[in-house]
Amino acid sequence: MTGNSKVRASARTTTQTTRMDGKRVKITTRNGKVTIKPALPQEWELQAAQCRRLRNMPEYGGQFLFAGDQNAAKRGGKARVQAQASGMIPGEPDMRVYGAGCRLLLWENKVGRGPVSASQKERHAALAALGHKVHVLRAVSEKEAADQAESLVRDWLLQPANDNKIG
Repeated sequence: MTGNSKVRASARTTTQTTRMDGKRVKITTRNGKVTIKPALPQEWELQAAQCRRLRNMPEYGGQFLFAGDQNAAKRGGKARVQAQASGMIPGEPDMRVYGAGCRLLLWENKVGRGPVSASQKERHAALAALGHKVHVLRAVSEKEAADQAESLVRDWLLQPANDNKIG
């Protein structure tokens, strides 16, 4: 080396998510400095919070029922074949709410800015072509996810029967 030239070590950043004291945390190491922050919840945790909230609504069982999917679960070869053979479809919305009068409410859960996958875009478009809108709910906490689901269901229950129009 000559003159004022310096060799810079490239900035290396690593992250991992783990549990500490029973809570999920994100550990980031950058240039030797370690930071620990709470990790965002997993999508299934948002959905579970929504299910708990919906089951506690007084209208549950009388005015609506629901079912959830977890099509994104990682499966081995045999389990994947079984899932597809039994009707699981890639991109299917996470939650279905059934209401009186042949009504159907659908939504997809995303953690924060998580992307809608190509298979989800394709499936949601196919459902839209049949007249079913798929809402995308984005949340960063279980409470936020449950609040959004309850609000969506309450608004939907106020709509007239057989009004599954996109809009």
